[in-house]
Amino acid sequence: MLDRLPLHRFEEFIPLTDADTEAVRALGEAPVDLPRHAVLRREGEPPRHIYLLLSGWVASSVLLPGGERQIVKFHLPGDMLGTPSMCLAQAADTLTALTAVTVSRVPLAAFGAAFAASPRFAAAMFLSVQRERVALMDRLAAVGRTAAIARVAALLLEMEERSRAVYGGTAGTFDLPLTQEQIGDHLGLTAVHVNRVFRQMVNSGLISRERQRVVLREPARLRAMSARQQRVAAADSGWILGPVT
Repeated sequence: MLDRLPLHRFEEFIPLTDADTEAVRALGEAPVDLPRHAVLRREGEPPRHIYLLLSGWVASSVLLPGGERQIVKFHLPGDMLGTPSMCLAQAADTLTALTAVTVSRVPLAAFGAAFAASPRFAAAMFLSVQRERVALMDRLAAVGRTAAIARVAALLLEMEERSRAVYGGTAGTFDLPLTQEQIGDHLGLTAVHVNRVFRQMVNSGLISRERQRVVLREPARLRAMSARQQRVAAADSGWILGPVT
């Protein structure tokens, strides 16, 4: 049983029944602790498993033709890793631990069995995938059409929201265990440029930083400069599945 697995990503749109919750916690293999920089799965390998992230941060990245790395997603506890490659013969991305992590492998057959056993679980996962697609659309638009400071502001706002969903704590304050190189690989910037933007944000009073701790001092100003879309999740997802019986 994966008692340490946060369930907020599984219940974003449809509350799971007790039976579904128990089934989710029974999905994976025994949890494994891995050190920072460990590779869970490499791009090009057969995608035989997905992964449940119980603790720590993981990056999903792809290798570009020139040898550069593009980080397409930062994963936090409660995320399912590697799901986009389920439709491929070879994994599309590399999954790398950014911190020490605890993960549980889920064989694809077990994940498929959960879909067959619970239409409610399948519907919840379908809506979660659409949410991820919208997030990637917004990120693509930001990287292609906004200035560096807007990209960094959008990332900080996103990480604050996601961190609070996992860890709770004071609004506007969170830990960001990412290097400037990793942030640059995600936003299409150099590490030097990322460093310059952070200094600008600190000097202008937008944020404060102490080691990994970040405090958003002026969240309204950050939102204004980020041009980040304020997406509101559907309040009623009853159309996709009837009420709990």
